[in-house]
Amino acid sequence: MNDEIKDVEVIEENETEACALEISRKHILMVLTEADKLTEHHKTGVWFEEFAVPYLAFLDEGFEVTAVTLHGKPSPIDPKSENLIDDIKWHKAKEALDHPESLSDIDTKKYDAVVIPGGHGPLFDLADSEMLGQLLSDFNEENKLIAAICHGPAAFLSAKQIIKDTEMTAFTNEEEKEAGLDDIVPYSVEDKLKEYDAVFVKENPGAIYVVDDKNIITAQNYQSAKAFADAIISYLEK
Repeated sequence: MNDEIKDVEVIEENETEACALEISRKHILMVLTEADKLTEHHKTGVWFEEFAVPYLAFLDEGFEVTAVTLHGKPSPIDPKSENLIDDIKWHKAKEALDHPESLSDIDTKKYDAVVIPGGHGPLFDLADSEMLGQLLSDFNEENKLIAAICHGPAAFLSAKQIIKDTEMTAFTNEEEKEAGLDDIVPYSVEDKLKEYDAVFVKENPGAIYVVDDKNIITAQNYQSAKAFADAIISYLEK
């Protein structure tokens, strides 16, 4: 066998390995809010830790992660969660929030999971998005992973059929009261999920708590961000 034939075989082998790696690599779609106001006097957005901790964990695991908003606008950060941004390890996550893609431009069929971080923003845009609702419905029908943390499960209101009889958690009424926002939020995520027949479960305020039911993973609060990421990684690597 001459050297030229050997070189061709090596190239073909490398291309085959690259294709196999791409097929096996998990693809995660992280859907973020564009809303930046709770009221005229209260700014909101995504709770940074609920995005950054899972996002960086997924990248470390070798997953391909795409951050999107409904219209491709930057996702604002809730000012109360900005304490992490100055640490250099968080810069990659901050850049992803500043330059998301538009959900309407995404070929969602290639993704294995959709992950929705919280912050109060999702109550104002993701919860009533027909586009996101269709995505969640499609993922649920295909038994693909749907995951949301804290106020992120408000997005399930865009596809209410996935809520019924599903065990899930979210930011609780007690936690909203402790945050001093129970009289300001447009609605309670806990109450809304119960209204549409979720099997709502919870732990004490601030407790690390993640719930896995069928193809849906939810987490109660930002303190649960790492456990939430770990649960998603474990699910996708089964």
